[in-house]
Order: sequence, then structure tokens, then C-alpha cells
Amino acid sequence: MFGKLGAPEIILILVVIILLFGAKKLPDMARSLGKSARILKSEAKAMKSEGNTHAAAPSDPPAHEDGQPARTIQAAPGDVTSSRPVTEPTNTTKS
Repeated sequence: MFGKLGAPEIILILVVIILLFGAKKLPDMARSLGKSARILKSEAKAMKSEGNTHAAAPSDPPAHEDGQPARTIQAAPGDVTSSRPVTEPTNTTKS
């Protein structure tokens, strides 16, 4: 159904994208997409290491009120401001 994409088709797709979003917003969109991909990759790696029982535990991790350790979201390389422990609520009802 879909043949191989040649140079004219790729150029037409790029022109349509530039017309829809504008040339000024494309670098910001690409930067956001890259940052999202890095976050997704680090989260997947963290989830994989949480399932591994041989992983070394931190010496003093932050904990929830019920004693469960909090998960830490890893920042992108060079971004030291966005690493932070995340405490996820276990009870969604208000007391």
C-alpha cells in the first residue's frame, strides 16, 4: 500500500510540518521531545533496576510515612536541578 518514500515525498512532508508549526517552534519541539525521551529511558531503567533483587540499595533513601522507600526521578545529564525524591501517595482518600 505504502511505497518507499523518496526525496520529493520527504521534502513535501517537511514543508507541510514547517507550515503547520512554524520554523520558530520546531527547535523547541525537538528539544522537548529529546528531553521526554531521556526521561522515559531513565524511568524504564529505574523500573528495571527496581525489579532486580541484586541491585545495591542506597544507604539512607527517603521514605514514605509507611516506611516504603521513595523513588527518585533521575535528571538528564548535566541537569542537576530536576533530580528529586518523589513521594507517591498510597491513600487517595482524605481523612
